[in-house]
Amino acid sequence: MIYCAASFSWLGSILYNTAIIFKTSAVIDGHCYAFLFYDAEWKETISTVFYVVAYYVIILAILIYCYGRILVSFRRQARVMAAHSGPSSCTAQTQSRQIQTNVIKTMILVSALYAVCWLPTMIYLAILHVYDLSWLDPRYYGCMFVAFLYGAANPFIYATKFDAVRKVLIDMIPCKKNRIQPAEGGGTEGVEFVQTRMPT
Repeated sequence: MIYCAASFSWLGSILYNTAIIFKTSAVIDGHCYAFLFYDAEWKETISTVFYVVAYYVIILAILIYCYGRILVSFRRQARVMAAHSGPSSCTAQTQSRQIQTNVIKTMILVSALYAVCWLPTMIYLAILHVYDLSWLDPRYYGCMFVAFLYGAANPFIYATKFDAVRKVLIDMIPCKKNRIQPAEGGGTEGVEFVQTRMPT
């Protein structure tokens, strides 16, 4: 499922952009202007509305739905475990509540950050043709920079919230220094640092 989702996100974007860009681009005075020349105004409106709905509204809905399903599944599992462990297991219930709180906080943070970071780009796209703005405008690049901050911040959000994710991210580092413990003498002579490659 992970490979399918990754493939779809790449291939879907490539096919969508390729289909649009060949129809709406032109070279004028040596400059390439993309996504500007539509056959009709209604086509431009449909393209913009589709982009905002597909890449903003639906993505937000997927985030909220998936995190909601994770929370529901976790609560169901926690209830089953609590029934088997009996009333004396306070530690398990406390740990269960803490994990639920982490899931809720992560859901809110990830969804809100996506909404905030991508909102300037969606607003810019919505008013792009109304005020005859250009894709080459510095404001567009500023909006896209903020949008891409979401992708850069995502691993750090998960790493701060979940130990399992932090461990996976650390294991993905290809090289790190491992300390070789000294022999029984206890001195620091013989201590070496070696470069080891982590399995990928």
